[in-house]
Amino acid sequence: MRILLTGSSGWLGRHLAPRLGTAGHHVTGLDVAPGAHTQIIGSVADRATVDRVFVDHGIEAVIHAGALHKPDIARYPAQAFIDVNVTGTLNLLEAAVAAGNDRFVFTSTTSLMISAAIRAGKAGGAREAAWITEELAPLQPRNIYGVTKLAAEQLCRLAHLEQALPVTVLRTGRFFPEDDDMAGEIDHDGPNTKANEFLGRRLTVEDAVEAHVAALDRAPALGFETFILSAPTPFTREGCAALIEDAPRVIEHYFPGAAALYAKRGWTLPAHIDRVYVAEKAERLLGFRCRTGFAQILEALDRGEEPPIIHDPDYLSPKEVV
Repeated sequence: MRILLTGSSGWLGRHLAPRLGTAGHHVTGLDVAPGAHTQIIGSVADRATVDRVFVDHGIEAVIHAGALHKPDIARYPAQAFIDVNVTGTLNLLEAAVAAGNDRFVFTSTTSLMISAAIRAGKAGGAREAAWITEELAPLQPRNIYGVTKLAAEQLCRLAHLEQALPVTVLRTGRFFPEDDDMAGEIDHDGPNTKANEFLGRRLTVEDAVEAHVAALDRAPALGFETFILSAPTPFTREGCAALIEDAPRVIEHYFPGAAALYAKRGWTLPAHIDRVYVAEKAERLLGFRCRTGFAQILEALDRGEEPPIIHDPDYLSPKEVV
């Protein structure tokens, strides 16, 4: 299949492009920055560029992973987010419909589900962790990134309703390699933070890649569906109050010996967990389940090996390097 992959020079794109190739697809990468898997330098916000790529490369399907992200808020005005995340998505959807494509995969974010109240967690007075499924409503994004990604999702829904374009929306948890944006507000370092996040809000980039491959395969049969992507959580809805009050006790219940393994590493378990992303729907309808979760982190620590965490505090988006 001839696939257009946007954001092909980015963190997800650089891992996804070769995987699509091994699956037998011909991938055309589109990005504003050069990269090993980018053939076209340009923006999805430029409709002429998008149309030309579809014609010149005979595009049959789209994986739209390109976007301005949360860290870009400090570097770009709100209008740039609208141009890229909203207008760019509309350009691709309309081009895909015109080309008769039968599948469109949109990389979204769980960030758009997090209101200011959820983010505040226990410090904001929350009495239990937020149990986050695709049914969470109302959605109240707290910044321009979340607002524009939610708007883009709605454009995807509309393209399916009005034009019958099969679209699969993947709300991915965290898989970025750089430091957390709250690094100055927490006591532990980057790898420790990332390890903790596998309890309810993170996945590896490799798992994110496999989810996109699964979505590409299943999209025509799904019609329009939205999925949360995150490592499988061991917790239950009934235990959310305990996660806010005493997360280490709950973690030790599900993972006996976790505290001791962390102590050997000089790491700290989270004092409380304010949210849990539930990826059950992806397992049920996509047939996808993340291979790496908190159990695999602990297994690596137990063997004295480096856990499957990619941490690069110096990582910078390729568009900021050129």
